[in-house]
Amino acid sequence: MDTAHSLEARLADLRFTDLSNDQATARIIEEIADWGSSLGWRVYRRAPSVFPLPPPLKGHSVLDVACARPSAAPIAIEVDRLDRPRTVEKLLAEAAAGREAIWVRWGAGPFTPPPLPVHMVTRPAVRKSGTWSTEAVLPPPRHSDAPIESAAPASLPGLGADE
Repeated sequence: MDTAHSLEARLADLRFTDLSNDQATARIIEEIADWGSSLGWRVYRRAPSVFPLPPPLKGHSVLDVACARPSAAPIAIEVDRLDRPRTVEKLLAEAAAGREAIWVRWGAGPFTPPPLPVHMVTRPAVRKSGTWSTEAVLPPPRHSDAPIESAAPASLPGLGADE
């Protein structure tokens, strides 16, 4: 399983209820960090990016999560609810620098795929009363396998055919 699919499978199991935008983003970032750590990688939150800050600011932007892997290219991950062109530019710069670039999009969608080589991972969530929640995708309940028998109408006590 490639990196983006592995992360998407991990985030599919993530559940949260009644979180603000910032809380939901933080919860997703925490889950991504746990995922990277569980694979034995070094995980960095707010890691330096190769992408420069916009003028008049000086220096470089930061990544939400970066992972260093012993036998593969580093991973640069950004987490956004909104479609931000600057995020795509940042991840394209990371990919050009030899990193595997992943954009984690969450929310109600739709999610427009970024240009390759940036990979997109999505985590749908719904907004209710100003907060965000994931909804479990559960199969419909299993009903009895017993066949339905036709039943003859029952007469109620005290009601006869003549009444």
